[in-house]
This record gives sequence, structure tokens and C-alpha cells, in this order.
Amino acid sequence: MNVTELARKLKVNTTELLDILPEFGFDIGKRAIKVDEKVAQKIIALGSQLTDKILARQKELQFGPEKVNIAAIETTQPKEIKIPGAITVREFAQVVNKPVSEIIKELMKNGVLASLNERIDFETAAIIADELGIKIVQSDEDGEQLADLGQKVKDVLAQEKKKDLLERPPVVVVMGHVDHGKTRLLDTIRKTNVLETESGGITQHIGAYQVTKKGKVITFIDTPGHEAFTAMRARGAKVADIAILVVAANDSVKPQTLEAIKIIQQSQIPMIVAINKIDLPEADIEKVKKDLSSLNLIPEDWGGKTICQPISAKGNIGIDDLLDTVLLVTEMEKDKIVANPDGVAIGTIIEAHVDKGEGPVATVLVQNGSLKLGDNLCINNVFFGKARALKDFQNLEVKTAVPAMPVKIIGLKYAPKVGDLVEVSEEVDRKQKKVKEHELKRESQLSAKTLHQSEEAGDENIKKFNLVIRTDVLGSLEAITESLEKINSSEIKADIIAKGLGNITDSDIDLALSSNAMVIGFKVKPTATAANLARDKKIEIKYYDIIYKLLEEVKARMSALLEPEIIKKVFGKGEVLAIFKAETKRMIIGIKVTEGKVTKGLHVNIYRKKDLVGNGEVEEVQIGKERVSEVVIDQDCGVSIICKVEINKGDHLEFFQEEKIIKKL
Repeated sequence: MNVTELARKLKVNTTELLDILPEFGFDIGKRAIKVDEKVAQKIIALGSQLTDKILARQKELQFGPEKVNIAAIETTQPKEIKIPGAITVREFAQVVNKPVSEIIKELMKNGVLASLNERIDFETAAIIADELGIKIVQSDEDGEQLADLGQKVKDVLAQEKKKDLLERPPVVVVMGHVDHGKTRLLDTIRKTNVLETESGGITQHIGAYQVTKKGKVITFIDTPGHEAFTAMRARGAKVADIAILVVAANDSVKPQTLEAIKIIQQSQIPMIVAINKIDLPEADIEKVKKDLSSLNLIPEDWGGKTICQPISAKGNIGIDDLLDTVLLVTEMEKDKIVANPDGVAIGTIIEAHVDKGEGPVATVLVQNGSLKLGDNLCINNVFFGKARALKDFQNLEVKTAVPAMPVKIIGLKYAPKVGDLVEVSEEVDRKQKKVKEHELKRESQLSAKTLHQSEEAGDENIKKFNLVIRTDVLGSLEAITESLEKINSSEIKADIIAKGLGNITDSDIDLALSSNAMVIGFKVKPTATAANLARDKKIEIKYYDIIYKLLEEVKARMSALLEPEIIKKVFGKGEVLAIFKAETKRMIIGIKVTEGKVTKGLHVNIYRKKDLVGNGEVEEVQIGKERVSEVVIDQDCGVSIICKVEINKGDHLEFFQEEKIIKKL
């Protein structure tokens, strides 16, 4: 057992433990690193005596020997220091009020090489704190529960006076199955080519765009269609007033279609079904309506309430009718689609990332009030910076963002999280103090999560496929993480031991080397030194631009690690009637087939009085002097069997084949 682990079990400092042990007859040396397990158990058994003695020595040093009474020692617990799940070495040193050099020294003693700006997890910090005689506890990251953001927006609107609430543009969310034409639809509506800039023609990030129809503005939110973006789609639905469900006429309802319907229904917003690709030869609009009806979504022309609009995004068929339908539904819902442009400014983050030139940037959909240049922005009661520049969806600078307008904010100190609620605040002094704590909390969610024996103890039979993941934006990181966690298997699971934003670094390669992990870069590349280190250490780095391709490869890699399932298929049984010839590795015997059939190449289990005594393989089958392909039930035959055991008259044989079934996730 490591001495540090022993000290931790006893809740004492390692140096003090080594100093006190000789007094109890354990002369293991003051520089010992490990101690024999049996000796360790004896030391642990002395627990309270050791701690009392150490405490007495501390009191003696503090007050002098004459004032120390071991029996009267107060066993007060040291003050607890709260730290988050992950913290940099420099910040940890500040929290525990110790020099950074001392912290790094203690880390090195415990086999951890970390610079002052690198993060360590809570478990590592706890070990170091024990070494220093400091008690730390992990702060409850979930203790500061976020209020229901959707409800908060409703509360803000409820506080506004009715006379101040004005009509605003409707926010329309576009949902549906992958490759059913959502981006093409928006592309046709906007007359801009977003599709070609997206990898593989699939939208990778949430975007928001505005169009004008009959003098009225409509805001569209384009949510990625792949199942990886479930969480992002759900958030998109929360800020939307109307949903357009795109269903391909040649493909009908698919799994992601069902998922989108569920999200729309949970959000309790009106839904318009856009039946796309109607110009294809294999298009079947009636089948789509029938499938929707089976989901209790009865089309209007079938006597129901579900609005269905046939369109072709590629052929620009029915698009004007679809926009007219959106305006019609907006008119029906106009009492709900309101905001006060002069009221409390509040909005939702629909995209966030770190730009090389602009720093942390975020796309915000304003839901009430007006966002202006220079406004102080707060998220979860934490000051995030000022709006130093505002840009609309066409990347043109604007001075004010009114309700239902998507706008890119430049000037933030940190990249917020997709789905965060942004508020404009006048008082920032108190909130600014919370930024460092908030940053640590955010870092802890994106920091390395190392494997510990205690974690693995309950999952001994589950294999781990370790991953180190780096992405360009938070939305992608969140989506990839959530999708990997959904891969269900009782035999193997994806374990993300590190994740974060930005380029792949040396520490990612080192971590992958120590934990046998696969390094994944999603729309990011490694630094030059990291690339060289990966090449030297033969660490594989995989790069992806499309999430579903990433998921497919990870699943394939995990499937390859699964043990194939062996299925035993019994073909027949027989009883040994005579022994014709016995050799070292072969026996020629006469048998009667009692069940099924016997053919060349089958495996054989040999039973003697119901006990399995050996096995072998059928080399040849004969009836009389003629070789045959098979012998069936109630026939007598001669069989040549390759085996290492001696077969006796009266033994029973079982003839079978083994099939390997390759498992897939």
C-alpha cells in the first residue's frame, strides 16, 4: 500500500505518520513510499492511538509539553474548504493558501505532473489537501439550481403591463428527420446558400434567420436534424412560437420525426407539417398523412386539426403557401406572440463558440426588451461582459436588437452555454465577483475526468472505451457527449475521460497515452507539438466534420471490442457400439445414431455415464466400406474421430457445430 494512501485512510499527514510510527514499533523509514499490506493493516488497527499521539505532538509544539493532556485533546475538525469538481493548480494553491511550488511538489510526489495552469480533478486535489493537513469538500455544482428558463421568460412578460405588450415577429422552429430537407427549405426561403457551407449538407450548429413576407418579419430557427442534437432541438422548441415539421414525401415518418413531434407537443406550440420532396417520382403524400394519422395527427383535409402543406424545397413549390400558413397561424396566436420592446431585456443563447478573431461570441434570440450596444450582460446572475458589437444574421452591424431578433454578441468574457438565459443588468459589481467561481464551475463541466479504481469496482465486467474529445463549439461538444452516453450495452461503454473546446493539446495526448484512449477532434486540429507528440507516441487522432460519422466509427470500434457470442447447435447423438482402431490422436469406432444426423466436420462431445470426458472432431463417416456425407437416425456407421481421449464402448456422443455471432451495438 502507498504510504500516502495509508495516511489518507487514517486522515493524517504523511510526514507526521512516518515520524510517529517508530514509537509504535514500525520502523519503515521516513522516506518510505510503500508499506507491506499486512503491516499497513496493523497500522490501520491502531488508528485512534496514532491520531491521538500525532495531535498531542502538535499541541506540544504549540503550547509546550507541560500543557498537553492527551485525554483532554479536542478533536475538532479542521475548517472545510469547498472547491469545484475541477480546479487549476494555481487556483487550488490560492484556495488552500499555499505556495504554488509546494502544491506542484506534492503532485509530483503522487505521480501527477501538472503545470500551474493545468486543471486537476477533485480526487487529486483531495489527496494533496490530505498531505497538507487540509480538509476540502466538493462544492455542490448542482446546488445552485437554475430556474426553469422558459418560466422565467413568462414571468418577465407577465410583469409587463398589457398596454406595453406589442406584437412581435413569430419565431418558427424547423424540425424533422435528417436529410428530409430542412436546410434546403430555409435555403429556398432565404435565397442564401447555407447548405453548401455545411459539412455533408447537414446543419452542424443552430442558426437563426429572418425573412419578410407580405411586409411582416418571420424569424426561423434552424435546428440540426440528426439525433445527436436532441438537446439543442429541445431548447430550440422552448424559444419558438410555431413549429414546422418537415417530412419527406418519399420517406414518410422516421425515428427523428417521432422525436421532433414529441418535443413540439411537450412545448405546446402550434405545428405545421411541411410534406417535402413532392416532385419526386416515389413521393406518396397520402402515405405520409396516413402515418401521421396513426400518431393521432389527423390532417385538416381528413377532418383533423393538423395543417399539412405539400412543398418542394428544391423545386421552390408551395413555399409561398407555407409562409402564408405561418402568417395565418401567427394571426391565430397573436395574443401569445407579444413582447415589450422597452421592457426588461432578456434572451436565450442559441449558439456559442470561441472565435479566433472575435473571442467568445454567442448568438442570442431576444425575447423581450431591446438589446443595445454597451449593455451589461449577465447569465445566471453572473456578469459575462458588455455587448461591444452586435451583428444580425447577415453579419451586418446593428445598434439595437428588438424582440424575436437573432443577434450575434461580441465582447463576452466567456463563452456561455447553449440554452442559457441572457439578461441586461445595471448592477454588475456584485455579479462580477462571481465570475471566477462561475468560470471554475463551467471548467469543471468541461475538464478531464480521470478513471479511479473506486469507480470501476462496481463495473468490473463492463469494458471501457476511453475517449478524449475536443470540439469547436459548446453545442457540438454537448451533442456528442449526450449521444455517446446513449450507446447502451451491458458489456462496453464509451467513457469520456477528457473533453473541452479548442485545439488538441499535449496534455490530451499524454492523457490518451496513459489511459489507452482514442483522441477525437471535431472541426479542430492538434497544436504542432501535440501532433508531433502523437506521432512519436503512436497515438491515433481522428478528425471529423459530421457528427453521425463520428458516432458510427466510435460504435464500430466499440463493437470490435465485444466478445463474439458462441452458439452451440446440436446436429445429432450416438452410442458407441464397437472400437475398431485406437491411435494416439485418432479413433475409429462403430456407432448407432440415436438422434438427428452425423456429418463430416462436426465437433464431438464424449460422455461417459453422463460425465463429459473429452471432445474431438468427425474426420470421416462410413457405412460399410463406403464413405458417406451423412448418417441419419437409427443407422449404424463407422466414424473416424480426431481426439486426445480414449473412447470406450457404451460411451455416448453428441455431434454439434459452434457458430460465432459478431455482436454490434
